[in-house]
Amino acid sequence: MKQKLTHLPTQDNLHLPTSALYHEFLVMRDPWRQWFMDYMAGKKTLPFTYDPFFKFIFHPDVHPQRLSRFLSALLDTDVSVQNVLPNEGSMIVDDGSLMILDVIVQLGDGSLANIEIQKIPYLFPAERMSCYSSDLVMRQYSRVRGQSGQKNSYQNMHRVYTIVLFERSTDAFHALPQSFIHRGKTTFDTGLKLNILQEYCLVALDIFQNYHYDKDINELSGWLSFLTTTDVTEAEHLMQVYPWLEELYHDAASLGTRPEEVLHMFSEALQIMDRNAMQYMIDEQQAQLDRQADTIRQHASTIEAQNSTIEEQTSTIEEQITTIEEQVSTIEKQTSTIEEQISTIEKQTSTIEEQSSTIEEQSSTIERQTSTIEEQTSTIEKQTSTIMQQAAELEKLRALLEQNHINFQS
Repeated sequence: MKQKLTHLPTQDNLHLPTSALYHEFLVMRDPWRQWFMDYMAGKKTLPFTYDPFFKFIFHPDVHPQRLSRFLSALLDTDVSVQNVLPNEGSMIVDDGSLMILDVIVQLGDGSLANIEIQKIPYLFPAERMSCYSSDLVMRQYSRVRGQSGQKNSYQNMHRVYTIVLFERSTDAFHALPQSFIHRGKTTFDTGLKLNILQEYCLVALDIFQNYHYDKDINELSGWLSFLTTTDVTEAEHLMQVYPWLEELYHDAASLGTRPEEVLHMFSEALQIMDRNAMQYMIDEQQAQLDRQADTIRQHASTIEAQNSTIEEQTSTIEEQITTIEEQVSTIEKQTSTIEEQISTIEKQTSTIEEQSSTIEEQSSTIERQTSTIEEQTSTIEKQTSTIMQQAAELEKLRALLEQNHINFQS
């Protein structure tokens, strides 16, 4: 639904000299349009972390001491800004990075410092910072070589600082809530001392605010509080704590007399935000596509491995099926043989049963015959006994006859 504009101030109330400027105000989206109105009404300060407003306050051509003092507090060492270098000499192609400020300055000793403020945490901040730091080294080397005319100009190289302020820091920073600023450089585990040129300074502005480090009264807290404070009442309190901030807030307030310039600066900041949001969505979609591609590749690899396993299992199963079929064929043959043997056995059993029946009949006959024989044997034994008795009697008679014969002869 389109937002109603009936309660917006008129062109005259905003002191915009042309209808084109007022139209630019009307098409501006909230919260930027409301911030512009609050600033014009004296309720809010400017968004100093955005490129046009930061450069308005810190531009070294107008206020050289401010940026020097700010960098000295960040790096915890005295530095002096000589001039701002153009970004055109960078070897890194503009990739629509998620920055709302990007300034490269040369310090008094010849060192370079790249100051960035990140609105949205970049997908790979460490890798990106490494590339930017290396780019600063090569830019300095090209400039030194061009000035000296010598091929080997390494001894004339100076330190390079990569300074990144995160409005919303990544999880890696929130894992260390006890620190909002991190300074680092390359060191060796043996204690070897070499003049490595690259140094880093990382500031988590959200941790600085959320954990109330802004209550610490010191130079660095003053600068970071200035960058992160948007309410005019809080700004007035800051000026009491840090009187030197009054000049900066006075310059910011003076822009209120030039509303058309402020409107253009807000429009530029909004364009930066739109680019950031678009790039963020592109990066997120690309990251999602990359993750999906990795998932697809992993699935494809898994499927290939599964297919290979399935093919091996299929081959094994086919071999097992062949073996089983051979075993089934053998079993069928053995079954047929067994059936034949069973048939033979049944026939033999039938024959045996018939033979057994005959044998039983013969046995019965034999038993009868045996009984008859036994009876006959008994009868014979009786007859034999009788015969023997009769023979004995005959012997007796014969002996008697012989005795009688002998007697008769005598």
